[in-house]
Amino acid sequence: MLASFMIAIEATIVSTAMPQIAGQLGQLQYYAWVFSSFLLAQTATTVVFGKLADLYGRRSVLLVGIGIFLLGSILCGFAWSMPALITFRLIQGLGAGAIQPVSITVIGDLYAAHERGKVQGWLASVWGISSVIGPLAGGLIIQHVSWAWIFWINVPIGLAAAAGFYLFLRETVSTQERRVDVLGAGLFTVAIAALMVALTEAGASGGREALLALAVCLAAGVLFVAQERRARDPMIAFALWARRAIAATNAATLFSGMAVIGLTTFLPMYVQAVMGRSPLEAGFMLTAMVLGWPMAATLGARNFARFGLRPILVFGAALLPIGAIPFVLLTSTTPPLVAGLGSLIMGFGMGFLSTAAIVLIQDSVGWGERGAATASNLFARNLGSTLGAAVLGTVLNASLARDRSGSLQEIQELLHSQGSMIGAAASRAGLAHGLHLTFWGVLVISVLTLALSAFVPRVTFGAGHKE
Repeated sequence: MLASFMIAIEATIVSTAMPQIAGQLGQLQYYAWVFSSFLLAQTATTVVFGKLADLYGRRSVLLVGIGIFLLGSILCGFAWSMPALITFRLIQGLGAGAIQPVSITVIGDLYAAHERGKVQGWLASVWGISSVIGPLAGGLIIQHVSWAWIFWINVPIGLAAAAGFYLFLRETVSTQERRVDVLGAGLFTVAIAALMVALTEAGASGGREALLALAVCLAAGVLFVAQERRARDPMIAFALWARRAIAATNAATLFSGMAVIGLTTFLPMYVQAVMGRSPLEAGFMLTAMVLGWPMAATLGARNFARFGLRPILVFGAALLPIGAIPFVLLTSTTPPLVAGLGSLIMGFGMGFLSTAAIVLIQDSVGWGERGAATASNLFARNLGSTLGAAVLGTVLNASLARDRSGSLQEIQELLHSQGSMIGAAASRAGLAHGLHLTFWGVLVISVLTLALSAFVPRVTFGAGHKE
């Protein structure tokens, strides 16, 4: 629970503080990269660390993952520029790529099936608690001490988690003939990173840099597909992903991840710089989403047998565009409760959708493929978050580049002052317009999520095969 808490609190505490960090460090065009770099590293290494845990044991991989995550956290606090912060967040993401999947695997190792539901409820409560503590801690840290402490507070938590694993987790590691697809993970990372560079450069100025990055993305993508087809133990098993239940569910999950990252990345910026609210208020608007998520997950899990997996998944997908509507209607004078309501509805949607998705995928395959199928869904959500931050960040950058009503420097000062800077009406209006476009993007992506959920086939709950 401590290890999971470090990952869970990232969703609110960093989002709350980022407008002020960007205002201080500058280079606003790289704002979304702070989130994308973390997610990129986490996505690319999730499957790799899962396989390393099979080879060398859960405890060793978890201890290494926690060590990497804490190193990245310490370095983030010392970041002197946005590129430096992006690099250190990437290191954090590497650690998260080990902590999140292996922690879930440990639960599967330690507890029988009839106990696992209760334990998963404890883990879900971690996300609920972090959703309350994150905005409060982030707001207080920004207002009273240096923003560096939003990263450094991970150190005592991580050390406590590492001590617990070292002292109490006992396991017998069996040797297996499995190869880790390091080349596939590397090619995937290069392809996604190049795509993000292409989007960033196209949104900021366009030109030769964007085309060059796109060419690198395509080349790495082709090599990645070739590598996965020949690898003995590939990072992505295309035969598994080709099945309708897994393909449709993972597609809906990917787009849902894009929608949620758009909200958590850009809502705090709008609340603080356009609405003139405090970081604390911005954080609590996100709290509604992260609090609604585990509540809906618990409620959905209790009703799988009654309503079925597919209906609950589609219901969750339908809540996403409903929850996104309030954000496209936001103005500088809108009551904060409107944004909070939208966040709550989207949180409920993600809770129903994500829980039904993982169980549906697990029940659509046999025992021997369940681990790979589960990892595929986690991979899809993380990839969606990575792409969502990059795509919607490009939308904002392109809007700011076209809008001549205010300078980037003035917008950065506006972020640093939490929207209270006098005489910045033009910059505030330009930023509001760009952020509204990202909210429209969230709405469109949410509608696409609902459309994709319609292709998910019915799967019998608990049967392990399609109806």
